[in-house]
Amino acid sequence: MTKPIFIAIEGTDCSGKATQTEKLKQRFIAEGQSTEVFAFPRYGQPACVLVEKYLHGEYGTAIEVGPYAGSMFYAADRYDASFDIRKNLEAGTNVICDRFTSSNMGHQAGKIENLTERDLYLEWLDNFEFKLLNIPRPDKIVFLYVHPEISQKLMAERANKEYLKGKKKDIHEADMDHLMKASNAFLYVAKKYNWIVIDCAPEGELLSIDMIHEMVWKGVNA
Repeated sequence: MTKPIFIAIEGTDCSGKATQTEKLKQRFIAEGQSTEVFAFPRYGQPACVLVEKYLHGEYGTAIEVGPYAGSMFYAADRYDASFDIRKNLEAGTNVICDRFTSSNMGHQAGKIENLTERDLYLEWLDNFEFKLLNIPRPDKIVFLYVHPEISQKLMAERANKEYLKGKKKDIHEADMDHLMKASNAFLYVAKKYNWIVIDCAPEGELLSIDMIHEMVWKGVNA
């Protein structure tokens, strides 16, 4: 039996994470490989309630909450899902996650401008999730990049999210300064940890879904 692969699809807002996750799943299945998908945050699940309150602004702004507390909200959701992720991998099934710990590495690390302090946070996060909580570590991380200005335009066209209770954007999406800092942090982390980086809008316009998928497929099979 071929060893299953654990892949996280990460990206800036409106980069097509869910779409590319599903395309990759179907490609693996077409190749005869059993594959399951987990989408984070898992809105509506008990372990995700702190994330939902945080994104709805019930704990204050993203800066007021800070990177460490915010990270723990998301980690609880991943810890709860980690048992099912591990079962799938042990059964020989590929696992693809739409967002994972890599999301914190961008959105939360973006709150820390000092690079020494940022690196200390990243070290803490790695130890907290993958060692203390024993959450499985992805084999490969694909990062879909879209500049925040393009993301904002795309966000204005999408449907409301149920967990936002009528709001168009969560506290991250509504804060352009946060999005810019998170975007820069994502690029910093992607280089630091050797992620597979795909520029989805190199000329200011989104590439086609199929073009991006082929780049994703090439990356995960490299």
